[in-house]
Amino acid sequence: MSIDTSKRQPKNVLVTGAAGFIGSNLVHYLLKRWPDASIVSLDALTYAGNLANLKDLDDVPRHRFVHGNICDRETVSTLLDQDIDTVINAAAHTHVDRSLLGADDFAGTNVGGVQVFLDAIKQRPHIRFVQISTDEVYGSQAPGEDADENYRLTPRNPYSATKTGGDLVALAFHHSFDLDVVITRCCNNYGPYQYPEKMIPLFITNLFENKQVPLYGDGLHARQWIHVDDHSAAIARVAESGRSGEVYNITSGKGMTNKEMTAKLLAITGKDESLIKYVTDRPGHDRRYAIDDRKIRTELGWSPVVDFDEGIKQTVQWFVDHKSWWEPIKSGQYRKYYEEQYGKRVEQ
Repeated sequence: MSIDTSKRQPKNVLVTGAAGFIGSNLVHYLLKRWPDASIVSLDALTYAGNLANLKDLDDVPRHRFVHGNICDRETVSTLLDQDIDTVINAAAHTHVDRSLLGADDFAGTNVGGVQVFLDAIKQRPHIRFVQISTDEVYGSQAPGEDADENYRLTPRNPYSATKTGGDLVALAFHHSFDLDVVITRCCNNYGPYQYPEKMIPLFITNLFENKQVPLYGDGLHARQWIHVDDHSAAIARVAESGRSGEVYNITSGKGMTNKEMTAKLLAITGKDESLIKYVTDRPGHDRRYAIDDRKIRTELGWSPVVDFDEGIKQTVQWFVDHKSWWEPIKSGQYRKYYEEQYGKRVEQ
């Protein structure tokens, strides 16, 4: 199949979940990639939403932050009436461990929030809706088996089940109402601004503090890893040229076990294996995620550019240089810190 070089030119873009890890990196990337576009960043500022992630955009005239929830129909309708032509939905509750403790928020945001947006877009069918999803919707793959976009959907925890639900709602609205919907499903991300409950930032910051890192089970659960900038570039390419109604997998193809990832972080930080603490595995822990992304490479001409070894070293260095960002979060003082430093910036 020949590469599709046709491009939409987004002019007024709404990014949801924009104060989170993937969302904030995406906003920074899009402002550079689309120099003529204006971007509205929407975030509910739940525990993982951090306005510090967008602080350097305070004086950028093409960017505006709005505090709001994607489940609020009035907020969504008001924003879409502001000449929005592209919505990129990066808002989600994402941490599997939290979903095992309680899934209400996951269902509300990951499924209900998608429906709220698509209900509103039915009245504004010129808007393209890009749903940011995850490789976890495919469930666990056997060794040597990679999931393409036609692979069965077998989510096995509440988080991935709700992401699957959101994807299916999006595809249903495309088929039922001919809405312009595209879906991306990406492997595990790493990079700056990642909330330190996720493996890589948790392990990096624990190692800085000479604390043990908790490795689930035998540590042989396997994942693919991609730098968040490569993910952002893929999302942009799909927003520009992805075929409506289609799903696009995104991965670097760089796979390793959690034990191997831990060894890399130990080596970079100069620590030893005495800081590894093997802990009881979580319920239903998927053994291996591996996806096939030939579709986006062949159809849209995207491929990752960040070398993993260099990217992970840069990520470790970012956390070294930004203790003022992660220390308040890990100490439990973030909410007070946020209110003192950023509260006046929230636009209602």
